[in-house]
Amino acid sequence: MNEHISSAYDRDLEQIQTLIMKMGGMVEHAILESAKALEVRDIERAEVVRKDDKAIDALEEQINEAAARTIALRAPVSKDLRTLLSVLKLSASLERVGDYAKNIAKRTPILADLKPISGADSALRRMSKEVQSMLGDALDAYVRNDVELAESVRQRDLDVDQMYNALFREFLTFMMEDPRNISACMHMHFIAKNVERMGDLVTNMAEQVIYMVKGEMPEDERPKMSSTIAAEEI
Repeated sequence: MNEHISSAYDRDLEQIQTLIMKMGGMVEHAILESAKALEVRDIERAEVVRKDDKAIDALEEQINEAAARTIALRAPVSKDLRTLLSVLKLSASLERVGDYAKNIAKRTPILADLKPISGADSALRRMSKEVQSMLGDALDAYVRNDVELAESVRQRDLDVDQMYNALFREFLTFMMEDPRNISACMHMHFIAKNVERMGDLVTNMAEQVIYMVKGEMPEDERPKMSSTIAAEEI
């Protein structure tokens, strides 16, 4: 009887893992597509990102329902329960990252009518690419129960913070040099902040993987670069 229950639980968990990876792949795609749409001012591509966010939201609901059903039917304990609770947090973080990608896409039509800020689009794309890479590694760490890989994701969040702060300083310079740049820089700063928050969410995912495997959150504080006061107030 116990073997039957264990086998059923394993099948449930495998199905949930498949859904998580599918959702993660969709979110990775949304990150890259929103950044590319912004860089080339492709309004149609941005609109696809916005519409596809509904499918990401639907997957989160499906994952939550599957996890809740498994908890109710299989009554998991210890690491099994911890795994399912971690799945709920992973799907929530993925949904929020998808929302941020959608928010970036929403800004593309506005910025298409404004004067470009030299170098900002490519810098934001590099920043987005780093977050997408971190997300891919966080998902791999989840599938493989790889604490070391999850820890490397935590460490790389500092790189995203540094990119964000460098961009913020550039935006300040452009606004001071020419007030006509203020509107575009404000929108671009909003986007950069969204990408930085994506990095925070992916780092949360990596920490959740560590908790799932070890049963405790990392003891040391994650590397974090403090944002300037002005950056938070803008």
